[in-house]
Amino acid sequence: MRTAAILLLCILGAALFCTVSCNSSSGPDNCCFKFFPGTLSASRVRSFILTDDRCPKPGVVFVTRRNFNICVEKNATWVQEVLQTLVN
Repeated sequence: MRTAAILLLCILGAALFCTVSCNSSSGPDNCCFKFFPGTLSASRVRSFILTDDRCPKPGVVFVTRRNFNICVEKNATWVQEVLQTLVN
């Protein structure tokens, strides 16, 4: 009986340790998994955030003047033009 209780305690401790260590992982905070299919004019975009290099798909998050976050493909021609407008 005592051995079973110690074994159960060890299993619960290991499960708790795994839960705590997984919550402190340092993965990317913002990735794009679906991209906006249309285009946006530079006048509608207030700012942008580049997604992390560790994300599965390279993307850009455009923040619109109405505070909407829109994921777009980083390599699209129109996205590059909007980025150039915002940087200049």
